[in-house]
Amino acid sequence: MKKILMSLAVAMVAICANAQVYLGGTVGLASIGTENGDDETSFKLLPEIGYNINNTWAIGTTVGYQKGTFSMLDNTLTNVDGMKAFTVAPYARWTFVHSKLVNVFLDMGFGFVSGETSNYDFTAFNVGVQPGVAINVSRHLSFVGKFGFLGYEEVNPEGDNNNTHAFGFDVNGNNIQFGLYYNF
Repeated sequence: MKKILMSLAVAMVAICANAQVYLGGTVGLASIGTENGDDETSFKLLPEIGYNINNTWAIGTTVGYQKGTFSMLDNTLTNVDGMKAFTVAPYARWTFVHSKLVNVFLDMGFGFVSGETSNYDFTAFNVGVQPGVAINVSRHLSFVGKFGFLGYEEVNPEGDNNNTHAFGFDVNGNNIQFGLYYNF
């Protein structure tokens, strides 16, 4: 047992010594209003942690909170009063353009959302691809922008026969995110 624990400790030290871990995340902010309603400020706070497997592939996850809107492709829950939700979204990142200053990538993954509005609770999930760009300020610091979503989303509010689903490409002011990453 002692040899196994020692071997595990050595393996963890070796992995950490060569780790290509990044921490950071993105934020989103929008002001949404209607002609006959009040404007509402919507925001997303989505911290991320990831691991670069090699120069092209990485794995990571986002765990965060959003308030104000929910991004369905057909805008079913956009502008719902008092929407608050918790998000978990693991992904695999494929970086297909590499340069010293700019990397272009696709995040391929799925997400789960659990939230509430002033009228009901809901759960949602999505599976798809989100494009992004990383501007490498230094070896350790990158500005990251993500925009759009191509894939499938489904929202399941409380109650019977009221699920909503959508498949398509969505680019609007509510799903553009900017962030900062620290690369170890």
